[in-house]
Amino acid sequence: MSVYTPAEVSEETGFSIDTLRYYEKIGLLERVNRNAAGQRRFTEQDVGWLGMLRCLRDTGMPIATMLRFAELVRAGDHTIPDRIELLEEHDRQVQAQIDNLIERQRYIHNKISYYRSVL
Repeated sequence: MSVYTPAEVSEETGFSIDTLRYYEKIGLLERVNRNAAGQRRFTEQDVGWLGMLRCLRDTGMPIATMLRFAELVRAGDHTIPDRIELLEEHDRQVQAQIDNLIERQRYIHNKISYYRSVL
């Protein structure tokens, strides 16, 4: 099984080392294994989980909701319907953000067109 240093995981996930420590401290990331010298060593499963967290974070999910999702995952497969519901709600919020950005972009395009017309 491959193991990764905090620096490697930071590079892979885009999370800072401080964020990795914080996520472990608050329970968003389960306790990370350590080597004999006490240095954190992440597994492929840890990196995969962090990839999911990166996606949720980048799409604006609050940490409290991410923690709820993590609790559901750890509770077992019987929580899959709850996970689906949580992710569907987040998806609706992401879609609303996208729609809002598209509308803002239209406004910007109209303004660019206007400025070009006065040149």
